[in-house]
Amino acid sequence: MRSHYCGQVIETLLDQDVTLCGWAHRRRDHGGVIFIDLRDREGLVQAVIDPDTPEAFTTAERVRNEYVLRVSGRVRRRPPGTENPNLPTGAVEVLAREIEILNRSEPLPFQLDDDDTSEEVRLRYRYLDLRRPEMQNRLQLRTRTISALRQFLEQHGFMDIETPMLTKATPEGARDYLVPSRTHPGSFFALPQSPQLFKQLLMMAGLDRYYQVVRCFRDEDLRADRQPEFTQLDIETSFMDEASIIDLMEELIRQMFKAVLEVDLPNPFPRMPYDTAMQRYGSDKPDLRIPLELTELSDLMATVEFKVFSGPATNPNGRVVALRVPGGGSLSRREIDGYTEFVGRYGAKGLAYIKVNDATAGREGLQAPIVKFMDDETLTKILTRTGAESGDLIFFGADSVKVVNDALGALRVKIGHDLKLLKGEWAPLWVVNFPMFEWDETERRWNALHHPFTAPRTEDTEEVRANPQQCLSRAYDMVLNGTEIGGGSVRIHRQEMQSLVFDLLGIAPDEARAKFGFLLDALKFGCPPHGGIAFGLDRLVMLMAGAKSIREVMAFPKTQTAACLLTQAPAPVTEAQLRDLNIRLRRTP
Repeated sequence: MRSHYCGQVIETLLDQDVTLCGWAHRRRDHGGVIFIDLRDREGLVQAVIDPDTPEAFTTAERVRNEYVLRVSGRVRRRPPGTENPNLPTGAVEVLAREIEILNRSEPLPFQLDDDDTSEEVRLRYRYLDLRRPEMQNRLQLRTRTISALRQFLEQHGFMDIETPMLTKATPEGARDYLVPSRTHPGSFFALPQSPQLFKQLLMMAGLDRYYQVVRCFRDEDLRADRQPEFTQLDIETSFMDEASIIDLMEELIRQMFKAVLEVDLPNPFPRMPYDTAMQRYGSDKPDLRIPLELTELSDLMATVEFKVFSGPATNPNGRVVALRVPGGGSLSRREIDGYTEFVGRYGAKGLAYIKVNDATAGREGLQAPIVKFMDDETLTKILTRTGAESGDLIFFGADSVKVVNDALGALRVKIGHDLKLLKGEWAPLWVVNFPMFEWDETERRWNALHHPFTAPRTEDTEEVRANPQQCLSRAYDMVLNGTEIGGGSVRIHRQEMQSLVFDLLGIAPDEARAKFGFLLDALKFGCPPHGGIAFGLDRLVMLMAGAKSIREVMAFPKTQTAACLLTQAPAPVTEAQLRDLNIRLRRTP
C-alpha cells in the first residue's frame, strides 16, 4: 500500500513518485491550497493538494486530524523560505495526485501534542498516547537496544533459551503472582520473579552460555522504576569467575551504548567496594555525576555535649555525618525547611546545618543554632574535614546507620539535581564486595543481601558458619547515574555450601527440600562453577531515553496501584470460572 515511510521522504527522493500511508497530523486550508502533515512511526512530511487535482482536492477538504490516509504524489523541493529546519523532511514536500481516506477518526479525548495531559488519561487511551512521536521514538530506542544486546551475546556464543512462565513459588524477596491449577485442585503455579533457578539448571545441563529477554513478575509496592511485570536481560555462564563476567558484561553495555546512542562510555568502568559506597555516598548505587560526599564525623561528635550528635556517635549502630554543599549558604530558610521535610520521609528526626559565612573567622563566621553546643576545636575540625569554604552550607545527619545512609544519601542526590551540580552525562560504576548476609533486627535472623544462591568469597563452610556477619559474597551490581541497571553473582555450585546458606537463612531442611529439592539434587551431579547477571531492561532504556519512569518506555504499563486503565484489569471473573478452578470466594455479610 505504500512505497516509503513519511520520515524517509528527503531530498534524495526529489522528483520521484511516492505512496505514503499514515495519520493526518494537521490540516491547513490556505484558500485554494490545502496542506496536510502526514505522520507515521518514522516521522512527518508535508503533502500539498491544489485544485489542479480536483478529486484529490475534494477528498482533502473532508480530512480531519487523525484520519488515516493514503497519499500518492511526486516529491518536490519546498519553495524558498518555507523550509522547516526542525524536520528531516523539512526541505521537501509531496505534491499529491491521489488521496484516499482509509478510515475516519472521531475527535480525540486529548490532543497528542498536549504535554499537560494527565498520565491517567494517557494510560486509559494508551493506543492514542503511543501515536505521539515521543513515545514511538522511545519504543524504537528500546527495539534498537534489544537488538544490539542480542547481537553482542550471540557473537560471544550465548544461546537464547526460554524458561517456564508457569513454575513453582519460591522465596525471592517479593510476593509471587499465583495462578490456580484447574487440573490440580488446591495447587498453584507461580509466575517467575526471575528465571534464576532455571538458568542455573541450564548450566548444570552443560549449556554454558545462556541469555534470555524475559518477562518477570513481582507483586510488590510500585514506584517510578518498578512494575508488577517487567523485562530482564537474563544471562548465565559457566567456567567464568566474577572478574571475567564483569569484563564481558561491561563490554556488552559499552558496545550497546556506542551502537545505539553513539556514546563512548569509560573503559574500564570504575569499581567500588560496597562499604566505600555506603560510607561516602550512603547508597550502594551512588550517582557519581554528583560531586558531593558524606564526611564521617562520629569520632569528633562522641564527646560533644549535644546528645543529638553524641548519642548516635557512641552507639555501635549509629552514625554522624556531614554533607557539604558548595555555595549552599545562599539557601533560604524555606528551602532548608523543605530539605528537612524531605529527609523526614527516610526516618530522620531533623536536619541540623551550619552556614559558613566566613571560614576564616572561626565561630563568629558560622551561623546555626547548633554552633553553641560545640567547642572551637570541634568546629575547626568539622570545617577542615569537610573542606568547607566561605559561602558553603553543611548539613548533618545523626541517627542509626540505616537512617543516616538513607536520608543523607537521598538528600545528596536531591541537592545535586536541585542545584544543577551534575558533572557529565553518564557515570557507570561496578559496586562489588557486598556482604553475604544482613541482619534483620525485627525477625532476629539473617537475610541474603542478594539471594540465597549467591556464593560466598570463601569455599570454607565452617568459616561461613562461624562468621556470617564478616562474610563477603561474590556479587556485583552495575550502576548507571545512580540507578542499579544490573545485578549478579557467582553462584553456589556445591550442595554442602547451599545447604549451609539455607540453614543460616532459617530455611529448615524440610522446607529447603520442599521448595528447592530439584536444585539440591542437581548440585549432586557434577554442577560446574557458574555465575551470571540480570539487567533491568526497562530501567536501562529509561535512562537512555531520558525518561522519568519506566512506564514511559513500556508499551502497556500498569499504574502505581498495579492496574491497567486501558483494559480495566484486574477484573472479576465469573462464578463458573472460579468453580473450574475449585476456588470459593468468602462473602462478607
